[in-house]
Amino acid sequence: MDGNIFNSQGVHVATVRDSTIFSLRGEKLYDLRGINIYKLSGELVGHLASASASNKHLDKATDKLFPASLFADLTRGQKAKPKG
Repeated sequence: MDGNIFNSQGVHVATVRDSTIFSLRGEKLYDLRGINIYKLSGELVGHLASASASNKHLDKATDKLFPASLFADLTRGQKAKPKG
């Protein structure tokens, strides 16, 4: 199930390849099983509003998994700066 993930405001925040969710920078973030989103440790952390389309949307409660500040620079065409 490959595709893109958009937050509740329509901002592209991640991509899905097979059953893995990657950041826009290509970092492995979460596992996807059906509509359920799991941390890499196996802990259930959220779900998608729908799993049927290639473009998947988060509900507002799940937006917190993909903080807007992480994507602000990417949406302006700049690389996000790593924290630290």
